[in-house]
Amino acid sequence: MNLIRPVSFLLVICFGLTSMAPKADDPDAILGKWLSSKKRNQVQIYKQGNKYNGKLVWMLEPTEPNSNKPKLDAENPDEKLRTRPLMGLVILTDLTYKGNGVWGDGNIYNPEDGKTYGCEVTLSNQNTLDMRGYVMGMPFLGKTKTWTRVR
Repeated sequence: MNLIRPVSFLLVICFGLTSMAPKADDPDAILGKWLSSKKRNQVQIYKQGNKYNGKLVWMLEPTEPNSNKPKLDAENPDEKLRTRPLMGLVILTDLTYKGNGVWGDGNIYNPEDGKTYGCEVTLSNQNTLDMRGYVMGMPFLGKTKTWTRVR
């Protein structure tokens, strides 16, 4: 009878420690559809080779209000690209998995200002992504937006 308590205690400790063990490192955990922080766009993140990219697959306002024509990449610094539609546009490119739920060395294009920024992504949990855009290759010179997974 006296042996049951210590054995039970050890079993509880062992199960508790295994539940705190780090989860398996999954480079593909970022794959799927993500809703932007402003909740106006959805980006489908997909894998191409060993890189991760993302394209616009849904927009709250996909057309121009006056003409009902698709919104275009009007702010692009390259005049030749200003006539391409935003829907389907690849805006997230070349992310590589760094480990521990972090992807980096990528770029994100902002169609609102026509600029491309360096990008680092951190998966906070299975449904929350912290997207950090930055300038001059320096992540501390940037801004983080939180995206949520679309189910």
